[in-house]
Amino acid sequence: MEWRGGAGGVRNKKAPAIVPKTKLENSVVPMDAGWDKEMNCMTSKQSLSYRLGILLAISGLCATLPGCVNKAQQNFSRPPAPVVVSTAVSQDVSNYMDALGKIVAKETVSIQPQVSGRIVTIHFTDGANVRKGELLFTIDPRPFDANLKQAQANLAKDVAAKKQAEANLAREVARENWGLAQVNRYRTLVEQGVVAREQYEQIRVDYDTLKANTEAARAAVRSADETIKVDNAAIDNTKVQLSYCYIHSPIDGRAGQRLVDIGNVVNPGGPSNSSSNSGISNNALLVIERLDPIYADFTISQNKLSNVQEQMRAGTLLAEVRLPDSTGDPISGHLTFVDNAVQTETGQVTLRATLPNPDHRFWPGRFVNVRLLLGTVQGAVLVPANAPQMSAAGSYVYVIKPDSTAEQRPVSLGQRQGDLVVVEKGVAAGEKVVVNGQLGVTPGGKVAIEQPQTTPATAVAQ
Repeated sequence: MEWRGGAGGVRNKKAPAIVPKTKLENSVVPMDAGWDKEMNCMTSKQSLSYRLGILLAISGLCATLPGCVNKAQQNFSRPPAPVVVSTAVSQDVSNYMDALGKIVAKETVSIQPQVSGRIVTIHFTDGANVRKGELLFTIDPRPFDANLKQAQANLAKDVAAKKQAEANLAREVARENWGLAQVNRYRTLVEQGVVAREQYEQIRVDYDTLKANTEAARAAVRSADETIKVDNAAIDNTKVQLSYCYIHSPIDGRAGQRLVDIGNVVNPGGPSNSSSNSGISNNALLVIERLDPIYADFTISQNKLSNVQEQMRAGTLLAEVRLPDSTGDPISGHLTFVDNAVQTETGQVTLRATLPNPDHRFWPGRFVNVRLLLGTVQGAVLVPANAPQMSAAGSYVYVIKPDSTAEQRPVSLGQRQGDLVVVEKGVAAGEKVVVNGQLGVTPGGKVAIEQPQTTPATAVAQ
């Protein structure tokens, strides 16, 4: 016989009851029914006890579990966050103003012919560095040589004419002197009554004629002098015209691409409105630009002009210029020009820095980064630029306290100085700040410095 407990499992297999055959043979069936009823009652009691025990065990476990969890939580501690720290330093730094600028040649000369003629020789190569006075072009000089010889011949002719005029003057002066002597002699004879007065008067008239001839001879000499001056001026002009056949560089600079070739006929400069779209005159032969020193033009807002003017009154302002793709040190120059008006369209003011360019690093037309130095901030506090972090409330840094805990401290940042940044408020010189590992740091949490403390590099002295 098989029966199942309340839990559904097989609890017992009951074999048929064995009773003495003497008295119970005829009552086997009633006895089996009673036994089954008794066994069912026992099974129900056992199932209830089993269920109650399970419930008590679960209740005890639930009662003890929260205490164990709280105890485990109380015993857990966060490990120190590994960080790299640096010490805030105090030093004098420059206050500056950054702007985008453009390189402009200090001098730009468009070489143009001053006489008409044919190009016979070119004495330079495109893109060459030329010196002041160096020969660039030669225009056919033969017509001007002929003009010079003609002017010189005219001068020689007029010099000979002057000599003739001078000889005539000498003759007329001699005649005048002879006439004057005759007048004086006849005056004495008239007074003595030797000759008639009419004869004296005739001598007197002849003398006046001789005197007039002398003045005419003197005028001829003066005219010859002026003619010689004209001839000399013509010679000088012809020499100038001849010199224009040899075109020299007026400045030290770099030659561009030549705009004419040998054999081209060139003419003197035309009107100013005949220039091309590139800004080069239509009759230009070459453009030369001076590259050393060189200008860097840039603009600033009119709101910053007062600060610049105030610093200019204290002395010359320095400017640092750097190419955008350059990794070397910037080139230092001086602020040499401030425009006399604000641009009405943009509200900007044009400034100019002059800087040396012996190696031709800067090229006209290139854009550059310009930093205008406006003074020095004394005792500024600097930290590495990667120390400050951003949050919704603003910038902050983690400051390491003596007990190796991290304090999250809000800061007010100033201008960047190389790899450092100025901290205007929030950090004192000598305090340690976290520069690497900020993500693992919690405010007030312990930290572990992974490597020896490093002192940030000193900012470049401006």
